[in-house]
Amino acid sequence: MAAVESVTGDLLDQEVEVIVNAWNRNIIPWWLLLPQGVSGAIKKRAGYQPFREVAKHGPIPLGGAVLTGAGRLPFKGIIHVAGISMWWRSSEFSIRESCRNAMGIAREQGYQSIAFPLIGAGTGGGAMERVEKLMMDQLGMEEFTGRVVIVRYET
Repeated sequence: MAAVESVTGDLLDQEVEVIVNAWNRNIIPWWLLLPQGVSGAIKKRAGYQPFREVAKHGPIPLGGAVLTGAGRLPFKGIIHVAGISMWWRSSEFSIRESCRNAMGIAREQGYQSIAFPLIGAGTGGGAMERVEKLMMDQLGMEEFTGRVVIVRYET
């Protein structure tokens, strides 16, 4: 069982090996989107490279996850999760599956620390408290001996 921390701050300032980007299903080309929230912050600081890489994966199943490089960010990688549907809405399924699949990649890659934003709370329309509770529950069930952080963005 993973021990999960919840902090308030900026996802991109966390001292972890890998971060999670709450992305979409990758059906609309990345260059047609105006990344907002976490994706917008990543694009601003990391550059376009992670988004070019994620595009090469094609459509991502709802709740699916893919790993890319971190561009100019100091992380070992970025795990992009399809946390929202084609209708730009999150659900319990998309949130739990995004967490489960991101943790699967973290285990496969041997990462010892990972930070998540609130998946589906911004553009996805989910209430922050509900999303955080679902994520704490799902992440707490995962087999992971490293550090797991959920970051509530502070405006």
